[in-house]
Amino acid sequence: MITIVEGAERERHSTLIDEMFRMRAAVFADRLEWDVTVTNGREFDRFDAEDPLYLLSLDDRTGTLQGAVRLLPTTGPNMLRDVFPVLVPEGAPASPLIWESSRFAVNPAAFNECERAETNHVVNRTTIELLCGIVEVSQRASIEHVVSVFDARMARIFRTIDCAFEVIGTPTRIGRTMSYAGVFDMSDAMRKRLGEAGRLLAPVLTGAESQRIQDLRHA
Repeated sequence: MITIVEGAERERHSTLIDEMFRMRAAVFADRLEWDVTVTNGREFDRFDAEDPLYLLSLDDRTGTLQGAVRLLPTTGPNMLRDVFPVLVPEGAPASPLIWESSRFAVNPAAFNECERAETNHVVNRTTIELLCGIVEVSQRASIEHVVSVFDARMARIFRTIDCAFEVIGTPTRIGRTMSYAGVFDMSDAMRKRLGEAGRLLAPVLTGAESQRIQDLRHA
């Protein structure tokens, strides 16, 4: 189940958003050892102050946070343009029809040891659910493409589930890994491939969440 939280309404979902920031610290600082800022056990950056759209994957039965991703319009501040310009020497995309996804994370605390071991060999279902959510949100908001910065590990995952992308700019080694900027087509074909890969053929957004995106589009 995907829940949508707009940055401007974070206070209404303070417990869930706080859990997301803690999860991000566990994933990006502790597990991946990225150079990120963690304050009081929470990871957040300046783009969280830009009223992004958060997609949160919640367990259908318990409501446990399973993963999250952040979406920002490329017409304003975004990570590709402002943090990783080395990847796009000719300039980052900037269009109301192109948004950026970032801080994509699956919550390691939401799965037992057996499930965590299994994810070393197969793509976690939460990963695919979040990707399906990105496509559904984009289609309802008339967003045609999503751009993202990702490393070689995520590139392999995308290829495994036929989540096609077009590399833009110049892949560059950042820190210890090769990094890419890629553009993803938010098409029906993309949603169909992801749904087949994760056995998620039905919408991952509820009707109410779908309507909220429609309202956001016309606001």
